[in-house]
Amino acid sequence: MSVLIELGDERGVPLLDDSGPPPELSRRWWVALLVAACALLGGAAPAARLTPQVGPAVPTLATVLGAGPLLLVVDPGTNPPTLSAYDSAAPDGPPRWRVTVAPAAGWSAEVAGDLLLLVERDQTRGARMTTARSMRTGQAVWRRPERVYAAGDAAVAVSEVRSASEPGRRVEGTVHGVDPATGATRWSVPLPSTAVLRALPGLPARVLLVQDDGLTRLLDARDGTERGRGRLPPADYGPDNPQVADEHLVLRHPSGGAVTLSGYDLPGLTPRWRMPVQPGEVTLRPCQGLICGQDEQGRWAIDAGTGARVWTWPAGARWRTVAGPRVPAEPLVVLGMAADGRRALVATVGRDGHRVSAVLPAGLTDCRRVGAGLVCRDGTARVTLWPLT
Repeated sequence: MSVLIELGDERGVPLLDDSGPPPELSRRWWVALLVAACALLGGAAPAARLTPQVGPAVPTLATVLGAGPLLLVVDPGTNPPTLSAYDSAAPDGPPRWRVTVAPAAGWSAEVAGDLLLLVERDQTRGARMTTARSMRTGQAVWRRPERVYAAGDAAVAVSEVRSASEPGRRVEGTVHGVDPATGATRWSVPLPSTAVLRALPGLPARVLLVQDDGLTRLLDARDGTERGRGRLPPADYGPDNPQVADEHLVLRHPSGGAVTLSGYDLPGLTPRWRMPVQPGEVTLRPCQGLICGQDEQGRWAIDAGTGARVWTWPAGARWRTVAGPRVPAEPLVVLGMAADGRRALVATVGRDGHRVSAVLPAGLTDCRRVGAGLVCRDGTARVTLWPLT
């Protein structure tokens, strides 16, 4: 008997849209369900039923995003489209602000200081324009015809490589350092070929550039100064490879007929360790100072400085990570299906392993992280916010 099934993908985790058991379901049956699910999960603490907050009305074709403390709703059904910002801690209140935006096939957003970087995307999900808006009023401060990333107290603008399957953070042309106050270019670094860009958290603001030939540079995001340089082995460089935790870089790459993880110190990219992993698809993400991995056998975490395995969760392969902002200092949030095949179990994955914390009711779809909770569609015209704390 399996208590979990695979759910959705990184673009939002859809849950089965069943009507659920009848209202007269007994409390005894519900408790039995939770006890059975937790027992099959290896003795995890009993999960609680969360109490949702009712959020704003959201049209069917609207895009729901999270950016810092804001819940964003882009409604393409108006002419022109509108962007509304709500307080994620009190989503049932009126919007903080509402502005019009340019028509686009899709949008994404992140926070850079007191600015909201709203990216307009085309039919292939490639970035065509970024508008910096005030987090307080929503008014446009500046625009650039590129993808702009937040990098600590700075920002960088790049031209993404167009791909129908994965625009990611593979870039080409020139990387530009951007003045967050004005949008003006502070510095520029040309790229001889395509590369992967990763803005590293913390101060000073730094940007990691990994070229197709393995040449890797660590740049100061404020002035473009090179702070470190090295060469990595051939790999499928992409949005999730390599990963960085604290002052260590972890790379997934082929080694003969197997797959190997290698660890390097920053900023000098000094090699520190190598470790074989299970062949097949391996996904890496930072989580609370560790590198959390997922393969076909389960989930696990390693110390990025030594490669030592910190914990292993065999059942974790059947859980899906909730879409939303990547915050390395926070645990991942994952969803799995409860034993009745309708309700979803919520777990966090971090330094101490996994912890099953709650059960969501049937009928929720498109769940994603926003602020300190999950925002899901519930089959009505409104979204609901489920606190994770």
